[in-house]
Amino acid sequence: MTLAEKNKYKSDFKKELDAFSDKLEKYVSSDDGDWTIKGFIDVYKNIYTISSDTKIVSKILEIHIFPQILQFAESIGYKIILAEKQNWYPDLTFVHKQNDEVKFALDIKTTFRRNDKTAGFTLGSHGGYFKERDKDKNIQFPYNQYTGHYCLGVIYTRTDVTDDLSETEIFQVKELEEKYETPNKKVGQRDVTTVDNLKSITSVIKDFDFFASEKWKIASDKQGSGNTANIGSIVDIADLRNGSGIFSQLGEEWFDEYWINHGSATMMKDGKPVKITTLKDYLEFKGRKDLIEKIVAKVKNSKEIDKKTTAKKTVKKAIVKKTAAKKGGKRK
Repeated sequence: MTLAEKNKYKSDFKKELDAFSDKLEKYVSSDDGDWTIKGFIDVYKNIYTISSDTKIVSKILEIHIFPQILQFAESIGYKIILAEKQNWYPDLTFVHKQNDEVKFALDIKTTFRRNDKTAGFTLGSHGGYFKERDKDKNIQFPYNQYTGHYCLGVIYTRTDVTDDLSETEIFQVKELEEKYETPNKKVGQRDVTTVDNLKSITSVIKDFDFFASEKWKIASDKQGSGNTANIGSIVDIADLRNGSGIFSQLGEEWFDEYWINHGSATMMKDGKPVKITTLKDYLEFKGRKDLIEKIVAKVKNSKEIDKKTTAKKTVKKAIVKKTAAKKGGKRK
């Protein structure tokens, strides 16, 4: 496949993916912007509400939109291969029905708004299959067999910020015409409440924002989670929507090279060897100071957001400690 053919497939796929992502908000939302998923139902017509725990929400969201993704793939002439194991990359592999050399990796990434302007997630490993691109360990196909690597991003607002699973409520739905009788009027200390309309159950998330982007365009130069080898995304929501990450002005080749060498390449600073963990240092290391001005604004913005996020986390921790102390006092 020539470079021109590859770019044509990528352009067509991205165009279709953008159009698809624009339609998903209406699919998952009610008229007032709330999530149409209210909880789980059992054979006795009990609705068990869900918490805003991010792992639970993300998994249910994936299940919710999966039928739409299957229809989308079929409509543009692709088949879908699911990751064989839970921790494999990517979530979905799109394979062109007429040309199986054309493969696109698609990860579904969900996250909640930290505030009106920021959100973020991890973008996959920068070790293993990312470095050894002809190997198939923990990846559906070797990395270099994919024509492109994309993310379908989902940003939402949490209506209930608690992750306490004990906050699950139970409702009984009368309007479902079944012959089962409710076995209990209480579950634990909670009453089973009868509702006439499912819309009366509060949704745990709302105000969805879907977008599609190539992975490298929304990547930051920082790891996404602690000490694990994950690539972090940028966190500015407007930049996520527009694919305006720190590498966006440099190109995918710089993204690949930087993250392949992240934490292993070293440079001398003040007479000491230092591991390279910022794009600015890497460009200096490569003798490309001329490119630094292209990322200056992004680096400055990232630092400002990091400061604000750290400050908010400190305040939140203080509030949590204070609340826990009050609860402890009440128990006594």
